Amino acid sequence: MFRTALKRLLNKWKSYRYRFVPWVVLNLSRNEKTLRQVQERSKDKLVPDEEVSQSLLQLFRALLRSQWAPHGELRAAQTHFLRHVTSEEDQCGGNPVSGADAMLQSLGFCIDRKPSTLPSAGTGVFVTKGFVPKGVTVAMYPGTIYQAYEPILLQSIRNPFVFRCIDGVLIDGNDKGISKMVFKSCSGRDRMGPYMMSDISWLTGSPQNPLAVGQYVNNCSNESPANVCYQEYDVPHKFPIELRQYLPNVNYSHDTQRPLRCVVLVSLRDITAGEELFSNYYTIVH
Repeated sequence: MFRTALKRLLNKWKSYRYRFVPWVVLNLSRNEKTLRQVQERSKDKLVPDEEVSQSLLQLFRALLRSQWAPHGELRAAQTHFLRHVTSEEDQCGGNPVSGADAMLQSLGFCIDRKPSTLPSAGTGVFVTKGFVPKGVTVAMYPGTIYQAYEPILLQSIRNPFVFRCIDGVLIDGNDKGISKMVFKSCSGRDRMGPYMMSDISWLTGSPQNPLAVGQYVNNCSNESPANVCYQEYDVPHKFPIELRQYLPNVNYSHDTQRPLRCVVLVSLRDITAGEELFSNYYTIVH
Protein backbone atom coordinates (compact mmCIF):
# COMPACT_ATOMS: atom_id res chain seq x y z
CA MET A 1 0.00 0.00 0.00
CA PHE A 2 2.75 2.43 1.00
CA ARG A 3 4.90 1.48 -2.00
CA THR A 4 1.97 2.04 -4.36
CA ALA A 5 1.26 5.48 -2.90
CA LEU A 6 4.97 6.37 -3.02
CA LYS A 7 5.20 5.26 -6.65
CA ARG A 8 2.21 7.43 -7.60
CA LEU A 9 3.73 10.39 -5.78
CA LEU A 10 7.06 9.96 -7.58
CA ASN A 11 5.33 9.74 -10.97
CA LYS A 12 3.42 12.97 -10.20
CA TRP A 13 6.64 14.66 -9.15
CA LYS A 14 8.50 13.60 -12.30
CA SER A 15 5.79 15.28 -14.37
CA TYR A 16 5.43 18.40 -12.21
CA ARG A 17 9.08 19.16 -11.36
CA TYR A 18 9.76 20.91 -14.66
CA ARG A 19 7.27 23.60 -13.62
CA PHE A 20 8.56 23.90 -10.03
CA VAL A 21 10.84 26.97 -10.10
CA PRO A 22 13.24 25.99 -7.24
CA TRP A 23 13.88 22.60 -8.85
CA VAL A 24 14.38 24.22 -12.26
CA VAL A 25 16.97 26.68 -10.88
CA LEU A 26 18.92 23.91 -9.15
CA ASN A 27 19.00 21.80 -12.31
CA LEU A 28 19.77 24.39 -14.99
CA SER A 29 23.35 23.15 -15.31
CA ARG A 30 22.10 19.65 -16.13
CA ASN A 31 20.22 20.92 -19.17
CA GLU A 32 22.70 23.37 -20.69
CA LYS A 33 22.23 21.96 -24.17
CA THR A 34 18.47 22.50 -24.07
CA LEU A 35 18.27 25.92 -22.42
CA ARG A 36 16.69 28.68 -24.48
CA GLN A 37 18.11 32.13 -23.85
CA VAL A 38 16.52 35.41 -24.91
CA GLN A 39 18.52 38.64 -24.89
CA GLU A 40 15.49 40.92 -24.59
CA ARG A 41 11.76 40.43 -24.02
CA SER A 42 11.04 41.89 -27.46
CA LYS A 43 13.37 39.41 -29.21
CA ASP A 44 11.82 36.07 -28.35
CA LYS A 45 10.18 35.49 -31.73
CA LEU A 46 11.73 33.00 -34.12
CA VAL A 47 8.83 33.33 -36.58
CA PRO A 48 7.32 36.74 -37.45
CA ASP A 49 3.77 37.31 -36.18
CA GLU A 50 2.63 37.79 -39.77
CA GLU A 51 3.69 34.25 -40.63
CA VAL A 52 1.97 32.85 -37.52
CA SER A 53 -1.21 34.69 -38.52
CA GLN A 54 -0.98 33.33 -42.05
CA SER A 55 -0.66 29.72 -40.82
CA LEU A 56 -3.60 30.09 -38.46
CA LEU A 57 -5.78 31.74 -41.11
CA GLN A 58 -4.91 29.03 -43.60
CA LEU A 59 -5.94 26.27 -41.21
CA PHE A 60 -9.00 28.04 -39.82
CA ARG A 61 -10.34 28.74 -43.31
CA ALA A 62 -9.94 25.05 -44.14
CA LEU A 63 -11.79 24.15 -40.93
CA LEU A 64 -14.57 26.59 -41.75
CA ARG A 65 -14.98 25.16 -45.26
CA SER A 66 -15.33 21.69 -43.75
CA GLN A 67 -18.25 22.65 -41.50
CA TRP A 68 -21.20 21.56 -43.63
CA ALA A 69 -24.74 21.28 -42.32
CA PRO A 70 -26.44 17.82 -42.45
CA HIS A 71 -28.23 18.60 -45.73
CA GLY A 72 -25.17 19.93 -47.49
CA GLU A 73 -25.92 23.60 -46.87
CA LEU A 74 -23.52 25.90 -45.10
CA ARG A 75 -24.30 27.36 -41.72
CA ALA A 76 -26.29 30.52 -42.36
CA ALA A 77 -24.15 32.71 -40.14
CA GLN A 78 -21.04 31.78 -42.13
CA THR A 79 -22.36 31.82 -45.69
CA HIS A 80 -21.23 35.33 -46.61
CA PHE A 81 -17.71 34.62 -45.41
CA LEU A 82 -17.50 31.24 -47.12
CA ARG A 83 -18.26 32.86 -50.48
CA HIS A 84 -14.94 34.58 -50.05
CA VAL A 85 -12.79 31.78 -48.60
CA THR A 86 -14.07 29.17 -51.05
CA SER A 87 -12.94 31.27 -54.01
CA GLU A 88 -9.76 29.23 -53.79
CA GLU A 89 -9.77 25.60 -54.91
CA ASP A 90 -11.21 23.50 -52.07
CA GLN A 91 -8.96 20.48 -51.75
CA CYS A 92 -11.62 18.42 -50.03
CA GLY A 93 -13.79 18.50 -53.17
CA GLY A 94 -16.88 19.79 -51.37
CA ASN A 95 -17.06 16.90 -48.93
CA PRO A 96 -16.83 17.21 -45.16
CA VAL A 97 -13.33 16.66 -43.77
CA SER A 98 -12.03 16.17 -40.26
CA GLY A 99 -9.82 18.62 -38.43
CA ALA A 100 -6.84 16.35 -39.07
CA ASP A 101 -7.62 16.25 -42.80
CA ALA A 102 -7.97 20.03 -42.91
CA MET A 103 -4.65 20.37 -41.12
CA LEU A 104 -2.88 18.00 -43.51
CA GLN A 105 -4.33 19.78 -46.54
CA SER A 106 -3.60 23.30 -45.36
CA LEU A 107 -0.34 22.91 -43.40
CA GLY A 108 1.12 19.69 -44.78
CA PHE A 109 1.23 17.74 -41.50
CA CYS A 110 -0.91 16.40 -38.65
CA ILE A 111 -0.27 16.22 -34.92
CA ASP A 112 -2.08 14.24 -32.24
CA ARG A 113 -1.84 13.16 -28.60
CA LYS A 114 -0.39 9.74 -27.81
CA PRO A 115 1.45 8.06 -24.92
CA SER A 116 4.85 9.71 -24.63
CA THR A 117 8.09 7.91 -25.40
CA LEU A 118 9.48 9.27 -22.12
CA PRO A 119 9.11 7.07 -19.03
CA SER A 120 6.40 8.32 -16.63
CA ALA A 121 5.68 11.33 -18.86
CA GLY A 122 2.09 10.35 -19.60
CA THR A 123 0.62 11.93 -22.71
CA GLY A 124 2.77 13.49 -25.43
CA VAL A 125 2.22 15.11 -28.81
CA PHE A 126 3.45 13.52 -32.04
CA VAL A 127 3.63 14.39 -35.72
CA THR A 128 1.41 11.65 -37.13
CA LYS A 129 1.41 12.49 -40.84
CA GLY A 130 3.28 14.68 -43.27
CA PHE A 131 6.39 16.77 -42.73
CA VAL A 132 7.03 19.83 -40.54
CA PRO A 133 9.63 22.22 -41.98
CA LYS A 134 11.77 24.39 -39.74
CA GLY A 135 10.24 27.69 -38.68
CA VAL A 136 6.49 27.03 -38.86
CA THR A 137 3.63 27.00 -36.35
CA VAL A 138 3.17 23.43 -35.08
CA ALA A 139 0.75 23.76 -32.13
CA MET A 140 -1.06 26.20 -29.84
CA TYR A 141 -1.16 26.39 -26.04
CA PRO A 142 -4.87 26.62 -25.14
CA GLY A 143 -6.41 28.04 -22.00
CA THR A 144 -7.70 31.03 -20.05
CA ILE A 145 -5.54 34.16 -20.17
CA TYR A 146 -4.78 35.88 -16.86
CA GLN A 147 -3.08 39.26 -16.66
CA ALA A 148 -0.34 39.51 -14.04
CA TYR A 149 -2.69 41.28 -11.59
CA GLU A 150 -5.61 38.80 -11.89
CA PRO A 151 -6.35 36.03 -9.35
CA ILE A 152 -5.43 32.47 -10.24
CA LEU A 153 -4.69 30.90 -6.85
CA LEU A 154 -7.54 28.39 -6.75
CA GLN A 155 -7.08 27.40 -10.39
CA SER A 156 -3.34 26.85 -9.91
CA ILE A 157 -3.61 24.34 -7.05
CA ARG A 158 -2.26 20.97 -8.23
CA ASN A 159 -2.26 22.35 -11.76
CA PRO A 160 0.86 21.60 -13.85
CA PHE A 161 -0.56 23.36 -16.94
CA VAL A 162 -0.13 27.02 -15.96
CA PHE A 163 2.17 28.67 -18.53
CA ARG A 164 3.94 31.93 -17.65
CA CYS A 165 4.71 34.36 -20.47
CA ILE A 166 7.78 36.59 -20.39
CA ASP A 167 5.71 39.62 -19.34
CA GLY A 168 3.97 37.79 -16.49
CA VAL A 169 0.75 36.93 -18.33
CA LEU A 170 -0.42 33.42 -17.37
CA ILE A 171 -2.24 30.82 -19.47
CA ASP A 172 -4.14 28.07 -17.66
CA GLY A 173 -4.10 25.11 -20.03
CA ASN A 174 -5.76 22.62 -17.68
CA ASP A 175 -8.75 20.92 -19.35
CA LYS A 176 -10.27 19.62 -16.11
CA GLY A 177 -11.82 20.82 -12.85
CA ILE A 178 -12.26 24.48 -12.01
CA SER A 179 -10.01 25.52 -14.91
CA LYS A 180 -12.43 23.87 -17.34
CA MET A 181 -15.42 25.58 -15.71
CA VAL A 182 -13.75 29.01 -15.87
CA PHE A 183 -12.88 28.68 -19.55
CA LYS A 184 -16.39 27.57 -20.56
CA SER A 185 -17.93 30.43 -18.58
CA CYS A 186 -15.65 33.08 -20.11
CA SER A 187 -16.13 31.66 -23.60
CA GLY A 188 -19.94 31.84 -23.35
CA ARG A 189 -19.71 35.37 -21.97
CA ASP A 190 -17.78 36.69 -24.98
CA ARG A 191 -20.06 35.34 -27.69
CA MET A 192 -21.13 37.94 -30.29
CA GLY A 193 -24.46 37.03 -31.86
CA PRO A 194 -23.97 33.83 -33.91
CA TYR A 195 -20.19 34.00 -33.53
CA MET A 196 -18.19 32.30 -30.81
CA MET A 197 -15.02 34.21 -29.93
CA SER A 198 -13.15 31.11 -28.78
CA ASP A 199 -13.08 27.34 -29.12
CA ILE A 200 -14.12 25.21 -26.15
CA SER A 201 -13.69 21.87 -27.94
CA TRP A 202 -10.04 21.66 -26.78
CA LEU A 203 -11.54 20.74 -23.39
CA THR A 204 -12.65 17.43 -24.95
CA GLY A 205 -10.76 14.54 -26.46
CA SER A 206 -11.53 15.77 -29.99
CA PRO A 207 -10.63 19.46 -30.46
CA GLN A 208 -11.99 20.94 -33.68
CA ASN A 209 -8.78 22.96 -33.92
CA PRO A 210 -6.16 20.18 -34.09
CA LEU A 211 -3.38 22.61 -33.11
CA ALA A 212 -4.86 23.08 -29.63
CA VAL A 213 -2.88 20.35 -27.86
CA GLY A 214 0.29 22.30 -27.04
CA GLN A 215 -0.15 21.91 -23.27
CA TYR A 216 0.68 18.21 -23.66
CA VAL A 217 4.07 18.75 -25.31
CA ASN A 218 6.66 17.29 -22.94
CA ASN A 219 9.85 18.86 -21.67
CA CYS A 220 13.07 18.10 -23.50
CA SER A 221 16.33 16.72 -22.12
CA ASN A 222 19.91 16.42 -23.27
CA GLU A 223 18.97 12.99 -24.66
CA SER A 224 15.80 14.30 -26.37
CA PRO A 225 16.56 17.89 -27.42
CA ALA A 226 13.80 20.40 -28.10
CA ASN A 227 12.43 20.41 -31.63
CA VAL A 228 9.82 23.13 -30.93
CA CYS A 229 9.77 26.24 -28.75
CA TYR A 230 7.12 28.52 -27.28
CA GLN A 231 6.45 31.90 -28.86
CA GLU A 232 4.04 34.56 -27.64
CA TYR A 233 1.55 35.85 -30.19
CA ASP A 234 -1.01 38.62 -29.75
CA VAL A 235 -4.02 38.15 -32.02
CA PRO A 236 -4.36 41.27 -34.24
CA HIS A 237 -7.60 43.24 -34.06
CA LYS A 238 -8.14 42.65 -37.80
CA PHE A 239 -8.30 38.85 -37.29
CA PRO A 240 -11.58 37.81 -39.01
CA ILE A 241 -14.45 37.52 -36.55
CA GLU A 242 -15.72 34.37 -38.30
CA LEU A 243 -12.45 32.57 -37.57
CA ARG A 244 -12.08 33.49 -33.91
CA GLN A 245 -14.25 30.48 -33.06
CA TYR A 246 -11.11 28.34 -33.54
CA LEU A 247 -8.89 30.28 -31.12
CA PRO A 248 -8.42 28.09 -28.01
CA ASN A 249 -7.84 31.05 -25.70
CA VAL A 250 -10.08 33.50 -23.85
CA ASN A 251 -9.42 36.41 -21.49
CA TYR A 252 -10.38 35.90 -17.86
CA SER A 253 -11.61 39.51 -17.63
CA HIS A 254 -14.09 40.79 -20.17
CA ASP A 255 -12.76 44.36 -20.02
CA THR A 256 -9.14 43.52 -20.81
CA GLN A 257 -7.88 46.19 -23.20
CA ARG A 258 -4.87 44.26 -24.47
CA PRO A 259 -5.05 42.03 -27.58
CA LEU A 260 -5.83 38.38 -26.93
CA ARG A 261 -2.61 36.63 -25.94
CA CYS A 262 -1.88 33.27 -27.49
CA VAL A 263 1.20 31.08 -27.28
CA VAL A 264 2.19 28.99 -30.27
CA LEU A 265 4.86 26.35 -30.62
CA VAL A 266 7.14 26.76 -33.63
CA SER A 267 9.52 24.20 -35.09
CA LEU A 268 13.25 24.55 -34.42
CA ARG A 269 14.16 22.06 -37.14
CA ASP A 270 12.57 19.79 -39.73
CA ILE A 271 10.34 17.20 -38.03
CA THR A 272 9.18 14.00 -39.69
CA ALA A 273 6.13 11.80 -39.11
CA GLY A 274 6.45 9.61 -36.03
CA GLU A 275 8.55 12.05 -34.00
CA GLU A 276 7.41 13.31 -30.62
CA LEU A 277 7.43 17.05 -29.99
CA PHE A 278 9.68 18.31 -27.20
CA SER A 279 9.85 21.87 -25.91
CA ASN A 280 11.82 23.59 -23.19
CA TYR A 281 9.75 24.48 -20.14
CA TYR A 282 12.03 27.35 -19.15
CA THR A 283 13.67 30.31 -20.87
CA ILE A 284 16.46 32.51 -19.52
CA VAL A 285 15.82 36.23 -20.15
CA HIS A 286 18.94 38.41 -19.92
